[in-house]
Order: sequence, then structure tokens, then C-alpha cells
Amino acid sequence: MASFSTVKTADGKGNNPYPPAAPFDDRMLKVSDIHTIRRTDNDSVWQTGNPNGKPVIFLHGGPGGGTSSSDTVYFDPAVYRVVLMDQRGAGRSEPTAELRENTTWDLVKDIETIRKELGIDKWLVFGGSWGSTLSLAYAQTHPEHVVALILRGIFLLRRSELEWFYQDGASHVWPDAFEKYRDAIEPDQRHDLISAYYRLLTDKDDTISLRAAKAWATWEESTSKLYQDPAMVALADNDVKWARAFASIECHYFVNGGFFPEGHLVSEAQLAKIRHIPTVVVQGRYDCVCPVSTGLGLRVSWNAVNGGVVCDYATERLERLRASEQCVEVTLHPSLLEAVERAAATGPVAGGTGCGVWAKSAWDLSKAWGAGLRLTIVDDAGHSAQEKGINRLLVAAADEFKALQF
Repeated sequence: MASFSTVKTADGKGNNPYPPAAPFDDRMLKVSDIHTIRRTDNDSVWQTGNPNGKPVIFLHGGPGGGTSSSDTVYFDPAVYRVVLMDQRGAGRSEPTAELRENTTWDLVKDIETIRKELGIDKWLVFGGSWGSTLSLAYAQTHPEHVVALILRGIFLLRRSELEWFYQDGASHVWPDAFEKYRDAIEPDQRHDLISAYYRLLTDKDDTISLRAAKAWATWEESTSKLYQDPAMVALADNDVKWARAFASIECHYFVNGGFFPEGHLVSEAQLAKIRHIPTVVVQGRYDCVCPVSTGLGLRVSWNAVNGGVVCDYATERLERLRASEQCVEVTLHPSLLEAVERAAATGPVAGGTGCGVWAKSAWDLSKAWGAGLRLTIVDDAGHSAQEKGINRLLVAAADEFKALQF
């Protein structure tokens, strides 16, 4: 059975992050007739830390997110040789937001190309959110080259997980942010928001596609932390190039189911390939983007509750809002909050949807994996690796694996 524990940020568990490290090597690598993976300027780096150190590859989220020097803070620069890649179409890779020849398996191939290019035999693989998806896909394809995995915000890219965040689920926790995301789509198209967004994001009219990209990206940035971060919410408006790549590539992968069969990464056939690999998973309890347990059964009417159950996920967030400086959210949507309270107090009613159908991400992975995986849930954190409790535990995991011989 996998190891499982919970912590709070105030417990002080974990280690302080390292300062962002300067690059010692920048380069461009042409990986196909279309794509060049590139690291330049101050935003993206190729290698940092100790040129002769223990190699680790950092796999960014999204897909489409890109890397920055802040992604090096988990690794002791005296010990680790840190490799960061901007995945196809993301960050400084060229061409920006390109969807052709851009699949999970293209990225897995690129990681191998980089490993060989740099003369690395085995390395530590580190990834969060979509980075955890890609880390698992890579490790299951090339387990002989992976000495350990550090994963955060597990995302298995199953349809239920996509429905939770992009259609109906997280909308009940962040209704104010969801309205802006939903309202970018015409009412008759809202039964399948991901597909509707894909049509807009691939529209040849730049005005249409950019408007959709901003709405898509802002929804995710609005919900990534337990306490909303105004700088993250404004990111899509402040960096439209990033917003276009992030939204377009994410949606491209999602409408194609990640380019692998449903449940592929957590299937017994795939997990059997990597169970021997030491693995640490850090997960925020209140991660709305890639939740510990993605509840399809959470159903709260926008107008009021007519039936169903609201689980602790929503009611605990309500209590946190009341106790925090974000009490403005309580006044923004009184009908929703009243509905949450009423459903929590009365329980299921006749005809309610209940919480009987669940799709789990980190929890499913830990249960299916068994011994060798250690899952820690941070009880007062959301999705972002920038949140202190998550950040410190990721640093501690990398420090722990410094003892591995490779």
C-alpha cells in the first residue's frame, strides 16, 4: 500500500526553496521539420546548477505553459544538473502555439532526444499538473532511464477530470470565475465547453481566437491557488503570447484525450513498468484544477439546490472564505452559498445526483501503485507549486533524492 500523510503549511514541514539559478547552457534543438525546442533570454533556460551534478529534468505544466528560472528553486544547485525544456509550441519554443506534430508521444520522444543530446544515462524526473502526466508517460515508456519521480497535482487526463474542471464541478467552487469562462461561449454551445473553445481557439480570425485564449487561460489562473492571486488572474491580459500558446495547446490535447486511451496512465499494464521507481507525490487538498478526488457527483444548481449532495470540498471552502479576507466572495453569490449550506445541512433528497460517481487522480494513482509511492496532501493548499506548503515539500523531496546514486 502506498504511504499517505497530510500536513498543514504551519507545520513547517519541508525545506526552503533555493534561489533561482542562472543558466550555464542555452541551446536550440530541432526536433521535427516543424518544431524547434528553444531556450533563450531570461524567461527560459536549458541547464542550470552543477554541470557535473546529478541530472534532473523539469517538465512544465499546461501543456503549453513554458518554463522560467523560478522553476529551478526546488533543486540544490551544488548537487543537481537541472534540465528544463519548453515543450513544443510553448514558452520560447518555435513556432509558438503550433498544434501540428504536437502530441504526448512527440514530447516523450523529445525528452529522449534531449537526454541523448546531453549525454545523460539516468535522471530524476520532476513534473506538476500536466507535467505529472508527461512524467508518467515518459517513465512508462523509458523506465530504464528514470531513477525517481517527483510529482505534484496529479493529472491523468481522463474525461472525468476534464469534465470536472472545464464543464461542471469546479464551477461550483469558483462560480464567479467560471461565469466569465462560460460566457465566452454561445449558450447553444455550452453543453460541451471544451469542444466549443477548440473551435474558437483554432479560428483563423486572430481576434476571435485571442479572446477565447484569454478567457480559457484566465479561468485556470483564477483557480490555481487556495487564495486567488491577482497577478495570476491578470497573466493572460499581460502576456497574450503565453495565453494563446497555453490555451490552444491545452485544448488541443484535451479534445484528443491526451493522445492515449482512457485511463492509460493508471492501467495495471503501465503501472507495472514503473512500480520499482521511488516516487513522491505532493497534492493540495483544495486543488480545484487537479483535485485529489474529482467529484462528478457534486451538483449544485446555479439558481438554487433542487437536489443532490454538496460534499466537504465545497462546505470546507465556504468556511475558509468566511474566515479569510476573501469574504467578498460570500457576498457575490448569496444564492449559491445559501444553496451549499442548505444541501450540506439536509443531505441527499429524492432525485438528487448524490456523490456516488467519482473519478480520482492522485488518490487513484496511489491506490493502484501500492508500495513505493509516497503521497502527501497539503491540507491548506490549492494547485499551484508556488503555494508555500507545496513548494517546501517539493524541495524536501528533491533534497531527499540527492542521496540516490546515479
